[in-house]
Amino acid sequence: MSENKLSFRALQLANEQRTAYGLRYNDFTRYRKHCANRTHRLRSTLKTTHGKGREFKKLPPLSTDIIRDGHLELLLFESERAWAYSQDLITQSLQPANEDQAGTLRHSATGRFRRAVHWSTQLLSHCQSLYASSRLSAEGLMQITIYTLILNGRFLRYRDNFEDAVIQLSVARHLLDELADRAVTSRDQALATVFADEIGPEIRYCAHELGRERAYDVDAIAAELSEKHRGEIVEGCDTLIQKFRLEGEVAGKGEGRKKLATLMWEGQPVPVRNPELVDVLLRVQEAEAKITQSREPARAEGASDKARKGKSGGHGSKKGVAAYDAILLALSDAEEVARKLVEAQQNSGSSSTSAAGTRDIHFVHAYIVYQLLSRRIQRDLLLVSALLTSHRSQASAKPKKEHVDARLYPAVVKLLDTVIQGLAQMRNLSIVDESPDLASAVEARLTFTKARRCSYLAQCYVAVKKYAEALSLIQHATIYLRETRSTLSIFSEDPISSGSPPYYPLTSSDLDALESTITQDGLTIKNEWFAYNGGSIDADNKTYKKPLFFDIALNYVQLDMDRLQERAGKASAPALVPVQAVPAKSRLAEVARPKTPEPQVPVRGGLSSLLEGWWGRK
Repeated sequence: MSENKLSFRALQLANEQRTAYGLRYNDFTRYRKHCANRTHRLRSTLKTTHGKGREFKKLPPLSTDIIRDGHLELLLFESERAWAYSQDLITQSLQPANEDQAGTLRHSATGRFRRAVHWSTQLLSHCQSLYASSRLSAEGLMQITIYTLILNGRFLRYRDNFEDAVIQLSVARHLLDELADRAVTSRDQALATVFADEIGPEIRYCAHELGRERAYDVDAIAAELSEKHRGEIVEGCDTLIQKFRLEGEVAGKGEGRKKLATLMWEGQPVPVRNPELVDVLLRVQEAEAKITQSREPARAEGASDKARKGKSGGHGSKKGVAAYDAILLALSDAEEVARKLVEAQQNSGSSSTSAAGTRDIHFVHAYIVYQLLSRRIQRDLLLVSALLTSHRSQASAKPKKEHVDARLYPAVVKLLDTVIQGLAQMRNLSIVDESPDLASAVEARLTFTKARRCSYLAQCYVAVKKYAEALSLIQHATIYLRETRSTLSIFSEDPISSGSPPYYPLTSSDLDALESTITQDGLTIKNEWFAYNGGSIDADNKTYKKPLFFDIALNYVQLDMDRLQERAGKASAPALVPVQAVPAKSRLAEVARPKTPEPQVPVRGGLSSLLEGWWGRK
């Protein structure tokens, strides 16, 4: 019989199909069509069709020996199809356009609802026979029993039979609580919690219609009524529960890794009430365990490298950065699932089904976003540390002339921009805004990161000889650092540094180190600016002239360059005496003789000189 044992889980299958095919957004028409297509495929696979054409072929009754998982799934989808059709008809009857046909639609919905109860009761009878023959586990029988009780209780509530409805739903709630308490995996626990949250408002509504004083206390009502009527409603209920507990103890020995650890926020647990969310959070938990395991060998390797003093820690940093890819991917998937759940709740117009005062899916989504941003910030800070560490190792290898790669500071600034963006998004989260200490801690890290960004951005401007912009950024960094000190002085204990994990530790020593670095950088930039163009904003290095007082001083002071070279340790070479070249004498000696006097022209005047000029005489 162990080879023919079935693994049919009615609640799990119904939840998966409802979530995937329309009921997340209350689209009953789409889900009804899906159930119709699924039943047709199952009938074709199991060869249980009613003949071809107009000829109807009656099927033989099912016996316990030939029942397989497909037969049980067929009955479940028939019940789901009829129930979805009834809900669709009820929705149509409430629309103003169908006001004339509202009575007909409600009558048809009642018939479909009754047919759904019929299919589920038939499924329950087959499962009880399989359980008696040891072909079905106690958990499988409990799930189909809960499914039938919920469907029957909703039908009674629809018919305004509130007394019987609240009894059926209370017994189902008791069995769901038992499933959640004794669940082997966290997914099974979340599955039971989902159905318990769905029927909780219905129990409260029935109790209110019956006039109970404490109608809001669903747990007390379910415990009271289930204690009285569970033996009548469910045959052998106590025996079934005892066997389910024994099966859970046996199966739970090897399934510990599928158990989700309790998520804590400010000393209180974060409820995870959805099976889809449990799956992705389990992957997050596994990725966190891998990061924790990889930190210990990395620390040991870093200590051995420091002892040998032969290798840098850049390789280990690269491995540490790569370890964050898995956890960031898992957290991104978890954020997407939680966001879809929030959107589905908003679009459907329904309120939270969890109890009043508890943390709902909106809180869980904000918590997951906070964890995603914190891990992303931690990864980016590790990248910054790896870049700066590699630069320091290269600078120590070449102590004579420090060469800074032009791509280093822009890359660091880009990473710090990402960190600032993450901190700004984190500051706007509702869970951060509700905690004053955490909001102040995030604000302090935001201003501290801006100060670091201004410091490294100033180095980018220094590389292109823009010293005025660099000094302005240094002044902004000083202001941001002052704001950080003021914010950190508000609270006594830092919730981020003392949290788990401390993704961005910040101490007063870090502020002192950054302040000294900013002060030293400011002095260095001023010296370089003065040496470049004398501290002028508009002047260029090519048009820069030496100040006038140097020229005036050299006119009155004798500057002994040999003495200066000797004091500087650079002895000047002995000056060479120039040799005067004697010009060679020419063969023809020049004889000094007096100059030849020029002839004097007699001076004439009057009319004769004028007439001689006309006739060409001189």
